[in-house]
Order: sequence, then structure tokens, then C-alpha cells
Amino acid sequence: MQPMLATPGPLPTGPEWVYEVLWDGMRLLAEVTEGELRLRTRGGRDVTATFPELAGLPTIAPDVVLDGEVVLLQDGVPSFGALAERLHRPVARPRTPVTFMVFDVLRLYGVPLLERPLRERRATLERLETGGVPALQLSPLYTDGRALLDATVRRGMEGIVAKRREGPYLDGVRSSGWVKVSPRQTQTCLVGGVRAEGRGGRIGALLLGVPDGRGLAYVGRVEAGLEGAPVQRVLGEMLGDLGRDTPPFAERPSRTDAAGVAWCEPVVAVEVAHTGWSAAGRLRRPAVRGVRADVDPAEVRREP
Repeated sequence: MQPMLATPGPLPTGPEWVYEVLWDGMRLLAEVTEGELRLRTRGGRDVTATFPELAGLPTIAPDVVLDGEVVLLQDGVPSFGALAERLHRPVARPRTPVTFMVFDVLRLYGVPLLERPLRERRATLERLETGGVPALQLSPLYTDGRALLDATVRRGMEGIVAKRREGPYLDGVRSSGWVKVSPRQTQTCLVGGVRAEGRGGRIGALLLGVPDGRGLAYVGRVEAGLEGAPVQRVLGEMLGDLGRDTPPFAERPSRTDAAGVAWCEPVVAVEVAHTGWSAAGRLRRPAVRGVRADVDPAEVRREP
């Protein structure tokens, strides 16, 4: 079973739609089978041991599959950067626990619910006894999409997701029944080069690529978003032993972009916010949001 994905688009309106916050975290499927819990990322990676806060999920039901987003809240707003550092360094007793924002139930007591309309799945989800898992919250539903979008933008959040009330859950499909409405775009990229600056070797820029079927396409250099100590520490540790003599990109970056760069194997993924793509296939105004330790490099593709 794979997560259903949303299609980016303009805000749909009408009584057939309901709206949720677009939580800025990591997508998880939580599967309980015969009382045993398994947490899987969108790419299928098992991260059960990474989130001990969710160990109580089997108390909800001995057989259930929940879909949601793990977030790490700071001042009530999800922090993707803080979550990225937590993924890199799992801890047995986290100082700041994550929250599992659950928005769907896909199986219950062995009965698949994928073909049921969203309104039925949501009603089933709301009947579950979830109070015994403090780290679990139900993602609230709203009927006024415009007001919700405006509120998330004011708080600097990612945006919202519009969902058809009568829509089924399409296993692993990017569906028009879910529409992601966001003021900014994001793209997961692979790091192919690093430019250090200063005596301390601080990371000043990353050269990024996205696989396109012909190799690793160069998509640009990014400097914004590298200022904080946590991202410097995580990137430094992950990139330390990955050096190589030649660029990993199918097309060599320009001399300006490549100046002072040390090349590396493209196996470290970062998420980048940007304002669109240039005609040459470069990211416009990219900024690093965090390291994607949960992403399999083989699964990285250009986002629609």
C-alpha cells in the first residue's frame, strides 16, 4: 500500500470539497498487524524505531492502517528543519516529541476502506479511540478553503489540501481528488557539489541535481537556507565521506557555479523551496528547507 498524493493546483471551491492544513512534515503510513506496529515513509523506508512516541498506536486497534504526517511543532507551527535534524539523529527519549497528524484510515480490523468515500473514512477515523496516544492528533477539517489558506499564509505555513468528500483513496496515485494549494513550490534534490567558505569550512553553497532518466540533471546552486547550525551540522556529517573527483551531473555546471566546489556522490537529499523553473531547467530563487534523511535517492524525481 502506497500513499495517495495530491495534485498541485488552484483552490477548488464548492460543497463537494473539504479542506485541511498542508502539514509541513514527513508523510507516514502507520500499519498495525496482529498488534505489531510498522511506520513507513512515502518511499517505503521503515522508520518505526525513529518515533518512539508512536509506539502506543496498537492500542487503537490490533489491525489498522493510518495515513498522516509527522510534524515537529515549534510555537504551534511545524518546523521542517527541526524534524530533519531529528530524522538524522533518532533518540530513544526525545526532548521535543513529534505529533502524528492523522487524516485518513485505510484499513480497520482487516477490512480495506480504500473504495469508501472520504466522508465515510473520516467518520470511521473519528470513531476510533485515539486518546491513549498523546502524540496523535486528528488533522482538522474545514469548509472554508479561502479563509484557511489565508490563515496558513499569515502564519508562514505551507498551504492547504482540498479533498473531495465523495472521493476514494487511490493507492499510490497522484489524484485530482486531492488538490495541494500552496504559495510556494518545493523540490527534493540530490547534492552533487559543496562549496566551503572560511577557515572553519562552513558550507556556503550546494550544487543540486534531479534525476531525469538520462542521468542527474543539474538544477542550480543554492546558498539560502544554509545559515543555521543544525543544517550545517547534519550536512557536514552526511557529506563528509562522499567526495569524488568529477561532477556527478550529466551536464557540467557553468564555470561560475563550479568555482571552488568539491564534488560528491549524489546520495544526500535536501528539500528546497523555490519560485518556479527557468527555461533552462534551473530552480528560481531556491532555499534549502532541510535534509531529507527519509528519502531514498533512487526515488527522487522532478515534482509537478
